[in-house]
Amino acid sequence: MDALQALVANIQGLSSAGDISHLHVVLKQAPDSLYAESTRLLPVLDQLDPSKHSLGYLYILEACSSGSISKEQGSALVLPIATFINSCDTEQIRLAPDKFLSVCKRFKDQVTVLEEPLRGVAPMLTAIRKIQTSSEHLTSLHPEFLLLCLLSKCYKAGLSILGDDIFEVDQPRDLFLYCYYGGMICIGQKRFQKALELLHNVVTAPMTVINAIAVEAYKKYILASLIHHGQFSTSLPKYTSSVAQRNLKNFCQPYIELANSYSTGKIEELETCVQKYKEKFENDNNLGLVKQVISSMYKRNIQRLTQTYLTLSLQDIANSVQLNSAKEAEMHVLQMIQDGEIFATINQKDGMVRFLEDPEQYKTCQMIEHIDSSIQRIMALSRKLTAMDENISSDALFLGKVGRERQRFDFDDFDTVPQKFNI
Repeated sequence: MDALQALVANIQGLSSAGDISHLHVVLKQAPDSLYAESTRLLPVLDQLDPSKHSLGYLYILEACSSGSISKEQGSALVLPIATFINSCDTEQIRLAPDKFLSVCKRFKDQVTVLEEPLRGVAPMLTAIRKIQTSSEHLTSLHPEFLLLCLLSKCYKAGLSILGDDIFEVDQPRDLFLYCYYGGMICIGQKRFQKALELLHNVVTAPMTVINAIAVEAYKKYILASLIHHGQFSTSLPKYTSSVAQRNLKNFCQPYIELANSYSTGKIEELETCVQKYKEKFENDNNLGLVKQVISSMYKRNIQRLTQTYLTLSLQDIANSVQLNSAKEAEMHVLQMIQDGEIFATINQKDGMVRFLEDPEQYKTCQMIEHIDSSIQRIMALSRKLTAMDENISSDALFLGKVGRERQRFDFDDFDTVPQKFNI
């Protein structure tokens, strides 16, 4: 019996006996021999049950997918990895989390190379739930999963993890990518408020040097702000890193100019700016968003009319907001009514639009339930923040750092009232 068959026998025997800790010790000593036999490993997997022999299966699968592999080899690995992710034992794979993460990332790489990202969406979501210690834990698989959702345009699947409140992060880069990809998914679903929240997290996150993720997030943050709020402010919160405060605007000048043109409310100036930087927007893959910015200006201008007029003809609306025809104005008004952005009725006989007040009285059962759930969520968040504050306040490293800072700046050493200088 060669070494590989002996290892398989060990995996089967120790797994059946429930001696997983001993098996883990054996497997830790085997990586070199497994990597040396990587070309022979795929058929060996047929001798193992991924649900019973999860730890051993994981080690062999990781070695099997290591190094450079051809497109054909990668294609042959996709199904075994997907099957393993769906059926593996959670307790066993958590003994070797790095191996599991490595296999899942290579799985993502392979379905991307095969141009079949949709095949990876469901298994990757399963992998996240299995490796997570809680729903508050952000793993390095989160951004990989969201990227697959973007590539496959499966945005609703991505939304399933974006609703989780994150309090624990393994690596800062994971948080940057999670929020950036999440922001893009929310933009794809027209959930601009959530998108702005996620992109804002990227822009204001602590950083010692400027990074490309923050720059790209800032560009989309500007565009999403214009679409959703109709305005953009270049001032960032005080807690934003000084590096971001100083440098982000320099990398995003075309977008800053676009925001300035938007603030004038003049469609000609906005379109001139778009034409000026069209190539830049296209290279950034933001031209689609820029077109939505132009469309949103028409909507903003129509909304301003509702504050002045009770009734107005479609032709007058077209003239006021510089649309080409009354028919085009009608299409904009109908879309805004459907999206709940204005409240109005259109008389098809004479082409008159009647603007109405918001019919929501905020006293329906659905609205009360919505308000109550929002209050409950805020209360839970407050309790969580209080608990985190207490944990940090009693952390030895934190107290040691604060103690050192206080020794450097002890206010008892200073007079409270300035003394006169002797000249």
